Amino acid sequence: MIPPMNTPLGFALHFSLVCLSLAYFAALFRLLKGPTIPDRIIVIDLVASATMGIILVFIVATGKTIYINVALIIALIVFMGNVAFAKYLKKTMQND
Repeated sequence: MIPPMNTPLGFALHFSLVCLSLAYFAALFRLLKGPTIPDRIIVIDLVASATMGIILVFIVATGKTIYINVALIIALIVFMGNVAFAKYLKKTMQND
């Protein structure tokens, strides 16, 4: 249960959820508008980071630490995707 707004922890949790939600929606807007594929890949990283942030705020609010595994798996998948995309870009840059 999220603490009430009149406590410092409650205010911090609510504020961080609002900020992360704004970052999430701004990233989704940029994902739709992004002119190139590398821009969209960066936005996907930002969306994953915002999602992990929301999960971590939920963990702090509820005390259910089982969801740390979910955030860790998201981070690993995004990292592997970044490495694969970097290899792809390196290969296409060498062919030019």
